[in-house]
Amino acid sequence: MTAAQIQNALVLCTIVGFATMEFVSRRYKQTVHATGNDTKLELLMFLSVLAVTQPLAIFVTAKLGALWVPQYKGVLADMPWWGMVGVLLVFDDMTQYWWHRLSHTSFLWPLHRAHHSAEYMSIRVTFRNNFFYYLMMPGLWFAGALLYLGFGGMVYAGYIVVKLFVILGAHSAWRWDEPLYRIRALHPVMWVLERTISTPATHWAHHAISNADGVGHYKGNFGNLLFLWDIIFGSAHITRRYPAQVGLIDDKLFGQERWYHQMWYPLLQSKREHTALKFGGSVYEGSEGQAPQA
Repeated sequence: MTAAQIQNALVLCTIVGFATMEFVSRRYKQTVHATGNDTKLELLMFLSVLAVTQPLAIFVTAKLGALWVPQYKGVLADMPWWGMVGVLLVFDDMTQYWWHRLSHTSFLWPLHRAHHSAEYMSIRVTFRNNFFYYLMMPGLWFAGALLYLGFGGMVYAGYIVVKLFVILGAHSAWRWDEPLYRIRALHPVMWVLERTISTPATHWAHHAISNADGVGHYKGNFGNLLFLWDIIFGSAHITRRYPAQVGLIDDKLFGQERWYHQMWYPLLQSKREHTALKFGGSVYEGSEGQAPQA
């Protein structure tokens, strides 16, 4: 098997594994109450990232590399694996942290609000975003450039599998970290772990509908693979608890935005009474509202 085939097989196993645990733990049945609108958005965005956005970034960067700098193709292929991982963590994961953080400003919020409009947490939410959120994501294009420079093989495949494992786990309805917090002998391990990678407790807080309970922290906890970026850049909030409710208060007040407005803004714009998904629209700033400013 090639590295890409091994990567795809492991990714599939990871998705199936978390999906199984969501059902076995009964967390999916008890907490995920998705509408047809939710399902269309999540399914189409998952397919678009898999079949359009990521392949397009790899294809375009390869073509531009061959056109502009053909002498650099594969030039970094002999870099040690730990060096490649370090570069990927900076140019892929750290840049995604900052892209995510910037997406909580009023300017970029319309491209990211779909991710927060889900009123539940589940692995199905992982790729729930606007189409252009991923198309414009710097880390995706940096990754394409690094592949052209020689960051292929099992190192890149392993990185992708580990990153997706952590991200799926952070969104999962099955809160895998919850029972581990109750084991006293694991407290030091969990102290380190929750400051290193994203966990359900820290990432669910980011999806909270409100900060009023001291658990929610939608203006922080932006990390994807590494939560360490939140520690370094001062946006971390750790409570080992989970918010009572996730989602957006404006959806509660004015109704859920249609999937096609969430996915295709600014090409398609909402006509809802109050919306950020139209030119001249604004972010809802009610007393309990989710103000996305970082």
